[in-house]
Amino acid sequence: MAVAHGVSVLATPVEPVRRSWIGLLFAANLGLWMAYFTPIQVLLPEQVAEITPDSKELWLGIVTGIGAIVAIVVNPLAGALSDRTRIKLFGRPYGRRHVWTLAGCILSVLSIAVLAEARNLLTVIVAWCFVTVGINIMLASLTAAVPDRVPVAQRGLVSGWIGMPQALGLVIGAVLVTAVFTDIGPGYIALGLGLVVLGVPFALLTKDDPLPPGHQVRSHWKIDLRGHPDYMWAWGTRFLVQLGNALGTLYLLYFLDDAVGLDDPDTGLLYMILLYTVGMISTAMIGGWLSDRLGRRKIFVIWSGVLIAIAATLLAIWPTWSISLVAAFLFGMGFGVYLAVDTALITQVLPNEADRAKDLGVINIASAAPQALGPLLAAPIVTSLGGYPTLFALTALVSLVGAVAVVKIRSVP
Repeated sequence: MAVAHGVSVLATPVEPVRRSWIGLLFAANLGLWMAYFTPIQVLLPEQVAEITPDSKELWLGIVTGIGAIVAIVVNPLAGALSDRTRIKLFGRPYGRRHVWTLAGCILSVLSIAVLAEARNLLTVIVAWCFVTVGINIMLASLTAAVPDRVPVAQRGLVSGWIGMPQALGLVIGAVLVTAVFTDIGPGYIALGLGLVVLGVPFALLTKDDPLPPGHQVRSHWKIDLRGHPDYMWAWGTRFLVQLGNALGTLYLLYFLDDAVGLDDPDTGLLYMILLYTVGMISTAMIGGWLSDRLGRRKIFVIWSGVLIAIAATLLAIWPTWSISLVAAFLFGMGFGVYLAVDTALITQVLPNEADRAKDLGVINIASAAPQALGPLLAAPIVTSLGGYPTLFALTALVSLVGAVAVVKIRSVP
């Protein structure tokens, strides 16, 4: 563990970040989530359905589940390595984060190119795993930028900006692969190019402080959860809310086709994603700004869980097209507030400033693990244990319990 005494690079930031910095980080996150969520929601379901139409639910769950397991391992490891990275270019120290952002981008793009040509399940699984490795290397370094650079009083606003791309990236990606590049292969290539165009400028144009010369760095992988209970509760809150999100969104394309009976489920999913994004944008920025102004985080997380639970309950009881649209908007409103405020909250309960990226990587397991567990729970529920009503009822329950658990955090109001 690095000793942070007197080391400004490891101190809590006090200078507000500029709009240009926020914009570049927003763009990098937009490219990242386009390349990650669009395949999960659109391209992988279509690709798997073409390869194995009779067992598409099972194999989609396997593909995304294995990828999520990879993410669980890679994210904290990449974060810990970036905390400790020392690189010199032309004899001068280079920063510790951006080199990982660039490396993750390169690996992701190459793997996406392989995935675009995949014609069997083994190739799909292997290529998707490498895409996941690259994306999570990028995610670990980009996530650390907030506690590295942003003062606490500005983190709600900034978190709102970097949380919004999770939905906006899916919308733009879905439009690209359903309306512009209608074939699976070109759709993947478009996402890879988007990742380069949007992700690389942040790494090339923003400052990245290196560790000071002579600064001793020692690996310290153990986290004292007893000494940091708020960090543990923050992890649990994120895990449950993200599990609810995984359960509620993984099979939306199949839900519109099999339960709602929509003639064109691909276009229907695009409409739902658009409404989800409108709802998310309408609350993410306001929620983050208000939480900064009021100095309160937890009440916003609780209300986000309530909105998500209402949306999932509507889908469970009334699986109709009109209700699906309403639910998509409410789901987006709830998740927008959650992403903005919960991200800011988590940066305030990190155990050690010297291990920011590693500790955030462990927190990111709470986002990745549900992507593995979600399919394992959702597939048998949809096929044998009550179908979509049971799936969305469980989504509502898990999301609400996760959001309410935030009250156990004591150090953040």
